[in-house]
Parts: sequence; structure tokens; C-alpha cells
Amino acid sequence: MWLLLFNMNSCPFLLFSFTTSTNHSMNELLLIVIAYLLGSIPTAVWVSKYFFDFDIRDYGSGNSGATNTYRILGVKWGTLVMIVDMIKAIVAVKLVFFLPYAFESDLYLVNMQIGLGLATVIGHIFPIWANFRGGKGVASLFGMVLGIQPNVALCCVGVFILVLFLTRWVSLSSILASVAFPIFILVIFNEPEHLYRIFAITVAMLVLLVHQKNIGRILKGNESKVPILKHRDRKRRHNLK
Repeated sequence: MWLLLFNMNSCPFLLFSFTTSTNHSMNELLLIVIAYLLGSIPTAVWVSKYFFDFDIRDYGSGNSGATNTYRILGVKWGTLVMIVDMIKAIVAVKLVFFLPYAFESDLYLVNMQIGLGLATVIGHIFPIWANFRGGKGVASLFGMVLGIQPNVALCCVGVFILVLFLTRWVSLSSILASVAFPIFILVIFNEPEHLYRIFAITVAMLVLLVHQKNIGRILKGNESKVPILKHRDRKRRHNLK
């Protein structure tokens, strides 16, 4: 008899728990879809079509990332595309604020932010607004890290700028900044969350994977350089003569 009463009294609680869990899952799924749609905004494609009347994917490396924009349209437009692609990921990561319960657990918060950020990166690589032909997602990855851990992101940006200043290769700058990412996470900042540590290592490996052609061109000396600091390189060549 008592067992029956206990079960009857427990039903409303169990129903409430199930309903709450379902609502949470639906909210999370909705935000991940929104993050993907944000990432799908093809910044470089829209810029090239609106201001120059051509599709940037028809030139250079054939993708719509910041690197190809630097190469084809120059520093001003490449920088604009890179900043917008980073902002997309930052905004996506901040969507977690629509889930107040996310802040009850640090582990859940980090997991949700990583999920939102990755949805944005996937959207950038496979944008629904541009026939699923996007960029390599490096700028969006930087934006994602900037939204989750600004200190780590700024360190990676520092590596990026330094390598770019020394070599004028955006691809090499992206590669080395991405390789530095797990070093900062695992060694310098010693991030305690295991998932974030795994994520950092995975990011470095993925960036190396998608830049295989760039690495080949760099080793052969055929990789295109962005049109910045040309006067410095001309001066160097003149001095060598």
C-alpha cells in the first residue's frame, strides 16, 4: 500500500523531470542549429560578389576563407572577412547565455560552448547559404576560442601575427597558431577540463590535415604571400644583391 502511494506521489516529479530534460534538449538543439546558421554566413562570397561582381571561390585556392580573400582581394578585405568570421563564432559561443542552467556546472558550460563553436565552424566549412562550399574554418576556430578563453586566443593571435609579419604566409601563420593552441591549453594555462584538452589537440590535427596542400607549397616555396610588407621584402632582396 505504501509502495503504491509512493509511486503515485512520485509520478508528478518524474513527469516534471522528464519534461524539463526534454525542454533542455530542445533548447540546446535549437541553439546549435542557430550556431550552424551563423557559421554558414559566407562572408568572403558575399563580399566578392557584392563589391567585385565575382565569386571568390573561382580563384586562388577555391575556398571562401580569409586566407584566400587576403590572396585575391588584398589586406583590407581579407582582414574584414577574418574579423567577421571570428565574430560569427564569438556570437555563437555566447548563445549559451540563453541557457541559464548551463552556468550551474563548469563542465556542462564548457561542453555546450564547444558544441556551439563547433557548429559554427562546421557551418563555415559547409555553409548552407553557399552550396556547402566554404572555407577552412581557422578564423572561426580563433573566434570560438576567443569566446571561451580570451587569454588563450590572444596568445594564438600573437603567434599568428608574428609568423605573418616574418613570412607573409597566412596559411603558415594559421598552422603554427593552431599548433600552439594545445601547447597553451596543456602546458602554459594547464586547462583542467579534459574535453577541452582533447578538443585543442584535435583542432591542431584538423588544421594540419586541411592545410596539407598549403604545407606542400610552403616546402616548395610556391605558397602565395599576402600583399603586406612588400617594401621590406624588396629591401631584403636588394641588400642580398
